[in-house]
Amino acid sequence: MQTDTADRTTQPLAGVRVLDFTRVLAGPYCTAMMADLGADVIKVESIHGDDYRHVGPFQDGESLLFQAVNRGKRSIVLDLKTAEGVATAKALLRETDVLVENFRPGVMDKLGLGAAGLMAEFPELIYVSVSGFGQTGPNAKKPAYDIILQAMSGLMDATGEPGGQPTMVGEAVADVAGGLFAAWGTMVALFDRSRTGKGRHVDVGLFDALTSMMPTLACRTLMNGEAPSRTGNRHPLSAPFGTYRAQDGHFAVAVLNDRLFATFCNVIEQPDLASDARFASDTLRRTNEPALADHIERWAATHSVADIVNRLSADGIPAAEIQSVAQAWSSPQAEQRALASDVQHPVLGQLRVPEQPVHFSGAPRGGRMAAPALNGDAADILALISKGDTA
Repeated sequence: MQTDTADRTTQPLAGVRVLDFTRVLAGPYCTAMMADLGADVIKVESIHGDDYRHVGPFQDGESLLFQAVNRGKRSIVLDLKTAEGVATAKALLRETDVLVENFRPGVMDKLGLGAAGLMAEFPELIYVSVSGFGQTGPNAKKPAYDIILQAMSGLMDATGEPGGQPTMVGEAVADVAGGLFAAWGTMVALFDRSRTGKGRHVDVGLFDALTSMMPTLACRTLMNGEAPSRTGNRHPLSAPFGTYRAQDGHFAVAVLNDRLFATFCNVIEQPDLASDARFASDTLRRTNEPALADHIERWAATHSVADIVNRLSADGIPAAEIQSVAQAWSSPQAEQRALASDVQHPVLGQLRVPEQPVHFSGAPRGGRMAAPALNGDAADILALISKGDTA
């Protein structure tokens, strides 16, 4: 069993034990954040392991994707189709605070590990179910992957160039949204248990999570009766708020009020634009954005991206170069905020993996275990049953 390189007892979730029946991305993302904060996460796997163990990129036979979202956990193989496997899971639950699963609704019931039965047997248990569409509704038992949820939530329809094709966002945002809300729901249920002594069933649908993470689109659709269309790299409601072409590339800028717009006009050496009737308000600027963009890009064509960003930033206008993912992760800001840290892996050696982003006073970052080998912690985990360890 691997050991931590830092004192984990100061972490906010130290002493919390999680029995993790999840695989692929949404559920493991949720439990990885708990492990980052000191929870003892026991990953229950089939003999073949989590599907992500078999999805690349690979290095020395190890999936780096699996390493990224299963950091800090321990692994045990249980055959949940056997009475022995279920009995072992239930024995572990006697020393468990949280169960997280992301099977299709009904699967855990068939295995004898459904929420109603386990919560009757273990009334303090927080039981977290993560699925594509939640435990109820006409789509509850439909299979769902991230692209399906992006398509069904409206996000894909709202993303892309005007008049162009619907576009998938370049990350599995539905899975991440579901994992975030599952972790949030777990924390709420743990807080509630501290007052009532009783657990709760937390039901998270990825469709629900992703849809709720689009407040601008929700406002326009639910409250204003609009049918939002694709606006490419420009904000649907404000201007100038998007990306614009410069001499050597593109830059991003965000101007959200009249004061900033007047300053912006001075920086781009066109102060008269601030008093132009077409641009007298944020709404009018967005309505007349093509004309405004023409003014901006004619000026920007004579300046480099770096020069433009420096000029705008000097006057307090939010602006940025468009960084690659590699540039973002290696940036001084990411380094200073410790968004990633090193773990020691028995095969891969020193490995840099992401970490949950929230800083807690008095809780050091880093010092975590690497993702576990399949069944690599079985002996230590089974010892919890015989010892009745509640640490």
